[in-house]
Amino acid sequence: MPCPPSPPGPSPDGSAAAISAADEVPRSRVVTASLIGTSIEFYDFYIYATAAVSVFPLIFFSGADDTAKLLASMATFGVAFIARPLGAVVFGHLGDRVGRKTTLIGSLLTMGIATFLIGLLPTYQQIGLWAPAMLTILRFFQGLGLGGEWSGAALLATEYAKEGKRAWAAMWPQLGAPIGFFLANGLFLLLVLGFDHDSTNPEMDGVFLTWVWRVPFLLSLVMVLVGLYVRVKLEETPVFQRALANDQRVSAPLGEVFRRNWWELILGTFVMYATYVLFYIMTTWILSYAIGKTGDGFLGVPYAEFLVLQLVGIVFFAAFIPVSGMLADRFGRRPVLLIVTGLMILFGLTFGWWLNPETMGTGADVDVPRMVMFLVIGMMLMGLTFGPMSAVLPELYPTNTRYTGSGIAYNVSSILGAALTPFIAAWLVTTFDVAYVGYYLAAASLLTLIALFLAPETKHADLHAVTSARERRTAR
Repeated sequence: MPCPPSPPGPSPDGSAAAISAADEVPRSRVVTASLIGTSIEFYDFYIYATAAVSVFPLIFFSGADDTAKLLASMATFGVAFIARPLGAVVFGHLGDRVGRKTTLIGSLLTMGIATFLIGLLPTYQQIGLWAPAMLTILRFFQGLGLGGEWSGAALLATEYAKEGKRAWAAMWPQLGAPIGFFLANGLFLLLVLGFDHDSTNPEMDGVFLTWVWRVPFLLSLVMVLVGLYVRVKLEETPVFQRALANDQRVSAPLGEVFRRNWWELILGTFVMYATYVLFYIMTTWILSYAIGKTGDGFLGVPYAEFLVLQLVGIVFFAAFIPVSGMLADRFGRRPVLLIVTGLMILFGLTFGWWLNPETMGTGADVDVPRMVMFLVIGMMLMGLTFGPMSAVLPELYPTNTRYTGSGIAYNVSSILGAALTPFIAAWLVTTFDVAYVGYYLAAASLLTLIALFLAPETKHADLHAVTSARERRTAR
């Protein structure tokens, strides 16, 4: 059970010195540690997402049905999202009991080692069913690591932030998503172009499918070592230092967060839900739809050409994350997110107009400006909705269960909004038409809109408190 809330200042038992030492950590070091870690984690995650669409169906799965192999590959992609809530529990317990710094190092190593080992895996042609089995296991550990990474990086940023600037400070780990995506897909693009790989007519015995695809996975080890160095040099956050000095930790953060913060878990999950659906529609699903064969109802765009268009969209994703941070600090989290989520509903309702093969064109006749505009609008909305989340979710929870609570909400939402999205979207296209993917996004955004209406404004939440925003509001 938690101790009673501490007084506003640090206790005289040594916490003042601890907090002072933490406050002296240069802001640039905090920014670098939160940004580089999430950049690496998302890089690892995205190289798998890219390979799951363009490589893994060819070398890890058997059969003559290309759609079935793509769906099987997407299923392994979804395994990580099942692992992420477990990672949130495991690393959340450590983060709330041991500290943010140590836990962030553990999550980084878990993710990085699993990614490196994927680059060493034998294929289905070499060892049969053992290949997809081992791929699935390593994908599980990727998800386990990422389940503890995001919430730790978000807490690192917010718990060091100045009052009134938390959304701006919290946007730095969010920038790791577009940076990781850009690095992962940019590297894949260079390799595809450099080795003349044609995704529409792949050579099974060519160098790209033989060994070149492994390079991005193997290179992740170098990035992990850099991230490890940065995080080892970091101090613990001043908020956790105070909680530690005042003996405000709880013995079982998981039980405590379910007992006292169950409503915040529900709200946080659905506040984040539409963001996940939008992102994985605009990255993983749209890639499979764009490069899929025209005979199967897809657009038939060469992989390398479409990847360039996606990278253009990612620039707008990155550019609008800082914009959302500034807006959320000035106007509050709820007003900004309510407006953006409403725009996401409208965007979803226009998918049929944007992406129908008759209007978009296929193969060499695809309407490139139209596709670029679609990607840019989607990614602008993604930046605006994603940016404030690393402030909103941690602010919902008290200090002694913040790592666990924010991590569970974020990662349970990943199951609902990300693990199923590429699979459901691919099924909707083949069963109905592309407009239904947009309807799916609009429905998810409506659920998020309802959650935002029910959620409290957390702009002025006290991060040192050991009661949730709801409990403090009820007490008043």
